[in-house]
Formats: sequence, C-alpha cells, structure tokens
Amino acid sequence: MAKVVLKLGGFAFDPELSGAKIGRYVEVIRTFSRRNKLVVVTGGGPISRKYIAAARELGASEAICDQVGIHVSRANARLLVVGLRGAAFPEIPEHLEALLTYVTSGLVVVTGGFQPAQSTNGVAALAAEATGAELLVNATDVDGVYTADPHKDPKAKRLDEVSVGELMRILSTQGFRAGEYALMDPLSLRVIQRSGIPVAIIDGRDPSNIEKALRGKRIGTKVVPAKGSSR
Repeated sequence: MAKVVLKLGGFAFDPELSGAKIGRYVEVIRTFSRRNKLVVVTGGGPISRKYIAAARELGASEAICDQVGIHVSRANARLLVVGLRGAAFPEIPEHLEALLTYVTSGLVVVTGGFQPAQSTNGVAALAAEATGAELLVNATDVDGVYTADPHKDPKAKRLDEVSVGELMRILSTQGFRAGEYALMDPLSLRVIQRSGIPVAIIDGRDPSNIEKALRGKRIGTKVVPAKGSSR
C-alpha cells in the first residue's frame, strides 16, 4: 500500500465550479484510495485570486489576503470531501497536527491551506514529509517544468528532469504576494530537498494524467533532490 500526497491545483476549481468536472477528479482519487493511502491538498485557483484582489482593493494586509485565499482553498477541499462521501475523512484539517491525526483513519484526507505566507504547495510538501509519503504529485495547469514561463516565453523548453537547485533558479523571479505562489514556493522546495521526497510535476487538466502519476508512471517533470538528502 503506497502513501502518496496529491496537490490538486486551483485550476480544477474554475469560476464555473462544474460538479461534473470536479467529479472526474473525485473518481480518480476514489479509485486510487481503495488500495493506497492518500492526502489531497487543494489550491485556491482563480476564485481565490478574485477574492484576494477584492480584499487588497479594500485595504487588507498581505497576511489577511493570504487568510482569504486559505478559506477559499478549504472550500475547494470541502467540495472534494462531499464528492468522495465515505471515502474521505469528513473534517478539513487546519494545521499539520490535525492532518496527522486524521490520516490514522485510513480514509482520504483532503485539506487546503494552513497559514499565511505558506502556499498550498508548501502544505503538500510538509504533508508528504510528515506522513512519510513515497511520492508527491503536483498536478498543475502546465505539463511540467520549463526553462522559463511557457505562458510568457514561446522558446521555453520542457524538462523531463530537474534538480531542486535548478528549479529554485528557474522560479527565482516569481511573485510571493498572496495568490502569486506559482508552481512551487521556496518552502516547498526546501522541504523536498531536506527530505528527498520524489516529486512529479504534471499537467492535471487531464485527470488521466493524475491517475498515471499516482501509480508511479513517468509523466511530466521529475524533481530530483540533491545528493545528501535523507532519502
């Protein structure tokens, strides 16, 4: 029985909030969880960014904007729990200690953000480290890691494999205000580096890609921790 953490990006929870669309992810999660232990971390996505933008216009601090985004990510987590029904633990953990308690149930544990200045990618990395996960799958809206932002640079090339150090360099120019934690943030990368957690960054817009990655098939970009990490 494998132990896996899935970070499901906010792209899965678009402004239309299609139950049918979310249901496709629910089925992948449900099927995998029948024989494996799974933690799912949901991002906030475009809805979160809209709330954060409105809060910022109203004069909210970045800490409050982060808190707004956290609440949206937890609402997304709740949708998955509703869809999974009895396959998921009924409560959404709000901190790591609660998550570790809930996973002892053997059910899928679904969570959103934990605290300000910490992305849901950071939450996923911490969850993977704390639960002894054998794999962290980061399902995003791109098909892997590129040498530059593929949305901005048409010459960007996708990498089949990348070291944590190189990924840090590639992402060094990204924003770190609330709602701007693109792909992976420094916290998540530091946790991956120190723990040696195997990571697959994949295009999650097609749920079948998530199914393949959860089962250990090579897809997207593999993130390789440097030598000397704990695994």
